Amino acid sequence: MDSQDHRLISLLRENARLSVAQLAKQLGVSRGTVQNRIDKLVEQRVLLGFTVRTASEAAAHRVRAVILISVEGDRSDAILKSLRGYPEIRALHTTNGRWDIVAELGTDSLETFDEALRSIRTIKGISNSETSLLLSTHKV
Repeated sequence: MDSQDHRLISLLRENARLSVAQLAKQLGVSRGTVQNRIDKLVEQRVLLGFTVRTASEAAAHRVRAVILISVEGDRSDAILKSLRGYPEIRALHTTNGRWDIVAELGTDSLETFDEALRSIRTIKGISNSETSLLLSTHKV
């Protein structure tokens, strides 16, 4: 996956109902290029499909975690942009204190989680990270 794929995924996450023509316009490429990239991402199982999922279905049997990220210098915007392209990222938060960014992840397996985590840790500008699996959720 390259930066264009990450941008495409980011746009689809914001609005998965965008047409190929709308995606192409926003990315500055042809409709054929967008369709080929979508087909490739589906074939590679980066995009698992286009369907409606209810909140309870989305939460079932998921590996969930938070990654606390420390950023070098003023690279926060670039890192946030890179993180938005990962389909495993569920939410991003900027913080103060020891960590600069908190990323929430959700995957269907530990293998997918491991792949995503290894890839995220290679993003230029991340100086340190700490990851915790979320074991259970309690209502307040």
